[in-house]
Amino acid sequence: MSKNSFVSMEKVTISIKKYIVNYGVILGVIFAIYGFILYITDNVIDKDWFFAVISAVILISVIIYGIYCYKSANDGFLKLSEALKIGIGIALIGGIIAIIWNALLMNVIEPEMMNQILDAQREKMIANNPNMPQEQIDQSMKFAEKLNSTIIISSFSLISNLFLGFLISLIGGAIMQKNRDVF
Repeated sequence: MSKNSFVSMEKVTISIKKYIVNYGVILGVIFAIYGFILYITDNVIDKDWFFAVISAVILISVIIYGIYCYKSANDGFLKLSEALKIGIGIALIGGIIAIIWNALLMNVIEPEMMNQILDAQREKMIANNPNMPQEQIDQSMKFAEKLNSTIIISSFSLISNLFLGFLISLIGGAIMQKNRDVF
């Protein structure tokens, strides 16, 4: 056998980092653009379930496509552990960029947004419970104020992004996995 025959039989690994960074940035930019669209259409405060579905579709699409592109570049081979690393990495970078956008929006572009969100929550609470005593409304709103800080929202957002990224990459990786032959 020639030396070239042995070279083609060697295992070549593709860098996972490149796919994590590229598709993580793509996810973050798409989330930022989507957040900007929600902002200019006045849909940031009263989010409908439809907007959550769109966010989930964006997250699923970018993570699955990133894993698929890695698999394609890796001669059609993919380990589940690689899929998990790629998916969670993409979700992490995309989530951080989305958090930066939200922090910019709530602290620089529209600093009164948090008050508007709290006012909308108060109105919704009164509409759903018209007989609720004022003392209970005030108590609920104090709790809501604590939960609606930028740090708490960012933390929950990142944790949920990572959890969903894990689930998406676990399912997608389990479906797409193909290990190299040992021999």
